[in-house]
Amino acid sequence: METLGERIKMLRESVNLSQMELSRRVDISQSAIARYELNKTEPKASDIVKLAEFFGVSADYLLGLSET
Repeated sequence: METLGERIKMLRESVNLSQMELSRRVDISQSAIARYELNKTEPKASDIVKLAEFFGVSADYLLGLSET
């Protein structure tokens, strides 16, 4: 089962964005994105919403509760 960080990284890489570019587009610091991808911290609910909306996936998908 993929972790939240693995899903964020996979989605980011699937659209060929660096962590810095993603951070600019979703208004989340690059260091926060790096920590999320490394599973060092969990995103705030508001950041999960931003990421889900940007990538066009559900928050449940990011959290590993669904496969879509």
